[in-house]
Amino acid sequence: MGPEHKGGMDMSLPQQATVVEVGPRDGFQNEHDFVPTEQKIEIIDALSETGLRRIEATAFVHPKAIPQLADAAEVMAKIKRRRGVEYEALIPNARGM
Repeated sequence: MGPEHKGGMDMSLPQQATVVEVGPRDGFQNEHDFVPTEQKIEIIDALSETGLRRIEATAFVHPKAIPQLADAAEVMAKIKRRRGVEYEALIPNARGM
């Protein structure tokens, strides 16, 4: 058995990995105070300039569950779309709501 096997499992590394920046969604939802919509947009626009290819900008969740993301539609509508960057939003299933 070579180094690519451990206990019968294939331990070879993938040829590529995808990095998804989740800071805007994950970070803003954990803030105690509401981050102003324009500030969220500025941060996401700045992240777009860093070379990231995928940014999870927000989540479409009920405002009672996560009031910090009540502006999800406005954020997605107003961010500056940069070529080569995918902007995503988390949409939980019924169990996650």
